[in-house]
Amino acid sequence: MEFRDVITRRRSVRTYADRPVAREVLERITDAAVVWAPSAGFSQGLRIVVVTEPETRRRIATAAMEDELAEQGRPRWKAAAPVHVIVLTREDDYHERYQQGDKLKITGGREIDWPAPYWYVDAGAAAMALMLAAIDEGLDTAIFGVSDLAALRETLGLPEDVRFVAVVTMGYPAEGADEPSSGASVFTKRRKARSEVVQRERWA
Repeated sequence: MEFRDVITRRRSVRTYADRPVAREVLERITDAAVVWAPSAGFSQGLRIVVVTEPETRRRIATAAMEDELAEQGRPRWKAAAPVHVIVLTREDDYHERYQQGDKLKITGGREIDWPAPYWYVDAGAAAMALMLAAIDEGLDTAIFGVSDLAALRETLGLPEDVRFVAVVTMGYPAEGADEPSSGASVFTKRRKARSEVVQRERWA
C-alpha cells in the first residue's frame, strides 16, 4: 500500500476473522519494530513477545480485566484476537548505553539527564510501527493495556528488568468488522480541534 493508505486505515478494530496469521507475516511485521523503529542512542531496549496460543491469549485478556469489563456490558474481544504482540522495554539498556565511552565523551563523563523516559518513547514508536506494518499486510489492529501486571509476568515468564507497555492485537478483517468512527472514540468523545493541538513556531 501507499503510506497514506496505510496511515488512514489505522483505527482500532476489535473484531477479527477466525483465521491464523502465518509466522512469516508476523516476522515481517515485528521486523518493522525491531529493525526499523527508532531507538534512542541505538540503546535497543525494545522487547517483544508474540502470542498466538489461545490459552495464553485468554490469560492475557484476563489480566486485562476482560471478565470484569464484560460484566459491565462491554464486548469481549481481547482473548479472541488471533495475535497478541506484547510490547516491553528494558530501561537498563538505555542507562548502560549512555554509560559507554562514546556517549560519556560527549557528555563530559557522566550519563545524560534524561529529558524524557525514552525507553517508553521508543516502545510507543515500535507499537505504531507494528500497527502500520500489520495494516500493510492486510490485517486490522487494536491496542490495550493490562491491569494485573503480576499475572501477565507469570503468564509470559517475563524477567523483572523488563517493563510492560502495551498489547497490540492483530488479525485479518472479519466480515462486518468495526466501522470507522469518524474520529470518535468508543465513548463518542471527539478529537480535539487541530488548533488546540498544533502550534507553529512557538506556543501561541
